[in-house]
Amino acid sequence: MDVPRQVPESESPWKKMSKEELENQYSPSRWVVRLGAEGALKTYTEMGKQATKSAQATRTNLLNVPYGDGEGEKLDIYFPEAGSEGDSLGVSNLLQFSAIALKRKHVIVQMRRPGLEVPRSRGLCVMCKDESAFMVNPLTAQGVAVVVVAYDIAPKGSLGRMVDQVARSVAFVQKRYPCNEGIYLCGHSAGAHLAAMMLLVNWTEHGVTCNLKGFFLLSGIYDLEPLVHIFWKEPLLLTPEDAQRTSPQWLLEAAPRRPADPACHVLVIVGQYDSPEFRRQSREFYQTLCRGGWKASFEELQDVDHFEIVWKLTQKDYGLNQ
Repeated sequence: MDVPRQVPESESPWKKMSKEELENQYSPSRWVVRLGAEGALKTYTEMGKQATKSAQATRTNLLNVPYGDGEGEKLDIYFPEAGSEGDSLGVSNLLQFSAIALKRKHVIVQMRRPGLEVPRSRGLCVMCKDESAFMVNPLTAQGVAVVVVAYDIAPKGSLGRMVDQVARSVAFVQKRYPCNEGIYLCGHSAGAHLAAMMLLVNWTEHGVTCNLKGFFLLSGIYDLEPLVHIFWKEPLLLTPEDAQRTSPQWLLEAAPRRPADPACHVLVIVGQYDSPEFRRQSREFYQTLCRGGWKASFEELQDVDHFEIVWKLTQKDYGLNQ
């Protein structure tokens, strides 16, 4: 596929918007098409709780495993149906039962979408890893181990701290299961931003060679500069300098980085009913990846909004779970 030329920064469409319109563009619940803002948030939260409750009740798991010393630095590990971790069966052997695509021994690491202390009308609700196991049952049924990561949310955690925590959690998984044949990172919305930042991590600084095989980035934000000018600035403690330091779009444009593994596939996904700004950010990030030599794909999922993409992850026959 031909990759269109990058739009110069001065032509970024968001710069021509009023503050009111820009806030509207970055308030996902205002773009839902079926349930309304409050209904979407309530449904999203309840489905997350039910999916997690089911996963914890029906899947072998390790909950609240510390990957660091911080109070919020915990992750949950869900194992494939074929086996469990025990004294005589290490997870490296267990993961031989797992499969995704045509390979074996894979691990999905899911960045749970963080909640922020902002009005619910803005489109985010307070979520934690205990409400975010959407993918567990469909994927473990196919033999895939799933890890759901928690980290400090704003305003307790700065964006830089969140990025560091996610990197350390991925390094922890690699160290704990060194015989895996592939780690895939999945994040939604703000979680997609954090997953994308892992493309830029120097893993040798964490003492590992991370076996990253793929990224699933769902309805993410990759250039944080627009957020500096709207309500997100306060809860994220976001300065223009912070936005540059933690924007994968800006970082990959300023200093292109080649993938350590050319086979690593980055799938950038957005919903048909996401706002125009979310769709623009996803497409432009995909284009930046292509120019940098990454193996990337872009997909706009039809007839879904910002929240329905995640709801559908609870369905075994949904395309993203195959």
